[in-house]
Amino acid sequence: MFASLYRHRWMDDDIEAFRVQVRRYIAGELAPHLDGWRRQGYIPREVWRPFGELGFLLPELDEAYGGAGVNLAYQCVVQDELAKAEIPANTAVHTIASHYLLDYGTEAQKQRWLPRLARGELLAAIAMTEPGCGSDLQAIRSRARREGDHYVIDGAKTFITNGFTANLLVLAVRTGDSGSRGVSLIVVETEGLAGFRVGRRLEKLGQHASDTAELFFDNVRVPVDNLVGAEEGRGFAQLMGQLPYERMLLAVPAAAVIERAVELTLAYTQERKAFGQRLYDLQNTRFKLAECATTAHVARSFVNDCIQRLLDGDLDDTAAYMAKWWCTDQQCKVVDECLQLFGGYGYMTEYPIARLYADARVQRIYGGANEIMKELIARRLAT
Repeated sequence: MFASLYRHRWMDDDIEAFRVQVRRYIAGELAPHLDGWRRQGYIPREVWRPFGELGFLLPELDEAYGGAGVNLAYQCVVQDELAKAEIPANTAVHTIASHYLLDYGTEAQKQRWLPRLARGELLAAIAMTEPGCGSDLQAIRSRARREGDHYVIDGAKTFITNGFTANLLVLAVRTGDSGSRGVSLIVVETEGLAGFRVGRRLEKLGQHASDTAELFFDNVRVPVDNLVGAEEGRGFAQLMGQLPYERMLLAVPAAAVIERAVELTLAYTQERKAFGQRLYDLQNTRFKLAECATTAHVARSFVNDCIQRLLDGDLDDTAAYMAKWWCTDQQCKVVDECLQLFGGYGYMTEYPIARLYADARVQRIYGGANEIMKELIARRLAT
């Protein structure tokens, strides 16, 4: 329904051929298992190995690091297609974590970890949020103290996507005094690691196939060489530097889900009868769908423009913040309007619209709460 409207200049023939490959793989190899993954509460790590071997996990990496050397639009296409198929954001988190190594890691760190991340041998998570610290990353309390050639890590993290299944963490810890200058990022490979423990897999409102967990560190020892980059105290700046790209990886699936919700609702209202006619023949239904379709068009146009600016190297932070908060807000609003048109069936989780509704709500919270996005935008307006 929407595809023909959005032939943006970054969408060349190669990218569209790649999209077809990704869509075909998702439909054949991932989507049939999604109900089972929802029931068990996670997607097994092994699922991503063939996804990576086909070049779908991190296509934007240089060939020297296991990627295909293509631009970031290819990753956006992967996230778009996963969202349309209701596959949760596991690979988006994996991608963001990998980019900390790509952009800030030493050459030895890139060679050590990126090829394995690209192949899916390692599944990554970002461990930032703590029980007493959400969007305010300067307040983290988990600490890494140096002892000879190792860091000794103590602390706890919560709400960690991929926390149960990941075997590589990009961990935000305090290596110095309070404030932003005391934060560092350390890579932790978790398999068989003494002192590391995965706590509860947390039960969530939505995103049931995406594991979210508590993590605990009790005198965990990792080599000093695992410090991302070569200097302590750079973690906060590294986290901030990735935000435009990270926010785009949330705006892209928001636009995809808006479109998916409209398509599902259009099909349902053209089939469902009420008062002797199709639901679609009622003026209120048509008006609501017209409003939602317009929002879908605006969101996709905005996202496409941001992707182009990302590729051109001139996507500013403010535009990324705007894309994140506005598209995710609209995702929640449109899915809610569409669910209403399903009536009681919309409340049944066997219908995709109900799952889209439950899955959408967290988009306004993670990756920086939308209230934080507005505050950041407002600060730029005053400068």
